[in-house]
Amino acid sequence: MEGTIGKVLIVDDDENICEVIKMYLQNSGYDTRLSHDGKNAQEAFLNYKPDIVLLDIMIPHMDGIDVLKWIRKENETPVIMLTAKGDTFDKVLGLELGADDYIVKPFEPKELIARVKAVMRRYNSDNGSRETLTFPELAIDINSYTVVYKDEDIKMPPKEFELLHYLANNKNRVFTREQLLCEVWGYDYPGDSRTVDVHIKRLREKLHGGPNWQLETVWGVGYKFEVK
Repeated sequence: MEGTIGKVLIVDDDENICEVIKMYLQNSGYDTRLSHDGKNAQEAFLNYKPDIVLLDIMIPHMDGIDVLKWIRKENETPVIMLTAKGDTFDKVLGLELGADDYIVKPFEPKELIARVKAVMRRYNSDNGSRETLTFPELAIDINSYTVVYKDEDIKMPPKEFELLHYLANNKNRVFTREQLLCEVWGYDYPGDSRTVDVHIKRLREKLHGGPNWQLETVWGVGYKFEVK
């Protein structure tokens, strides 16, 4: 919407929390739309076409995890999960399914605004970079968040792309799962590091390697993007 810096769909069944988040986002220059259940969130997503979604896990009719799965089937719009539970399982599952970040309620509004700005900045690549990493049969464009493999555009959620780009940009360097969680997700991840394994598995399903490059497992350590 003209005059705003982005459109945010807020999905939470707590109307008071929605109004508080809406107020802070609008004061920061964002346009907002509210939804209080999963079914309505789907309709709002299609009609409103948000730039980012704030999605509570515990919502009626269709929970936040199912809404996230639905979004990720066809769309790469950034999603920040909201949860009051503080449950590590929820965080791990949400990130594995393609969420870009999560925040545990209660939270400081300033922290939420900072997370929204950080995720949108990463997604839009507003730092002006024109960097494209090129390898035989593979091109990774950080500016447009696109991957071309064997002359085919490969769709992937933002976190998969960022993990691939980070490894490829640091070719032949081995990273532990904990390092990748910190560097790619942007904070010290408190839960199970298996989310990295899931993202690597999905990348390998989409990218089978090239004449001189491969996503390699270094047993007992972590992963690297190996270029021979």
